Amino acid sequence: MRQVFKKSENPIFFKIFLFSILILGGTMLSLNLSNPRSWKLGVALYTFNPSTFEGQLDKADSAGLKYVEGFTFGKAGQVLNDTAIMNLSPSGVKKLKALVEKKGLKMESIYLVGGKTVNDWKKEFEVAKNFNVKYVTAEPPVDLWDSVDSLAGKYGIKVAIHNHWKGTSAYWHPDSVLAALKNHPNFGVCADLGHMPKSGINPVDALKKLKGNIIAIHLKDIAAYNDPKLVDVVVGTGVIDFPAVFKELESQNFNGHIIIERDRQEKPSNLQSVIQTVKFYETTLGLK
Repeated sequence: MRQVFKKSENPIFFKIFLFSILILGGTMLSLNLSNPRSWKLGVALYTFNPSTFEGQLDKADSAGLKYVEGFTFGKAGQVLNDTAIMNLSPSGVKKLKALVEKKGLKMESIYLVGGKTVNDWKKEFEVAKNFNVKYVTAEPPVDLWDSVDSLAGKYGIKVAIHNHWKGTSAYWHPDSVLAALKNHPNFGVCADLGHMPKSGINPVDALKKLKGNIIAIHLKDIAAYNDPKLVDVVVGTGVIDFPAVFKELESQNFNGHIIIERDRQEKPSNLQSVIQTVKFYETTLGLK
């Protein structure tokens, strides 16, 4: 093959050529790393739980979000006799799924209540399957780890272990979450940032421990450490260092769901605080 370019023919051009290759290589490398623009920002419909299911979707849409996380203990609305979503038939779930699609939204996760028996979990996995979610957020009982992991494998749906605070959940500490993940290949993590400080846990430190297992984040904030009685505050107004949180997620090449969630119910609704959170998120990450 004839050599197209010789270094000695044009030293300046050769330097420019090498520089271009380095720039291109750096660009290609950055494409393989975590990019906040690829994170899936959404909202937990529980944030708007006083509203009907359709009303919850309306508020998510009004906040400019595309992803929503459902919850099986919520009511389906008057069209379905206010039946709890966990008790819907496949045709009932299909009607709700159609509402999600009509709004142009995507429900790729749902919070499962589960229960004390394998049948309780199987029933809710069926609901999750009919919604066609990619993962479920849940806190399975310790004695059902093997069974829930097996169900997750059967349904092809990952279980993102969610944490509450000390005294209310087996998963209040990152170490207890990691214990659940051991030998359970279908388990991952949904790290609820706002619940961690209640137990005196720094969210950044927790994320470092959970590295490589994080499927999703519940994005919320809290006013102080070591106070389990506190309810959440608007993201960016509490004690959590979100620039450090986002930096850690980037360093881990995270590319999952960031789900905004409010536990506190404001009047007339949490819509404005969610919009404020979206703006804070975009500004902090330099997305706008």
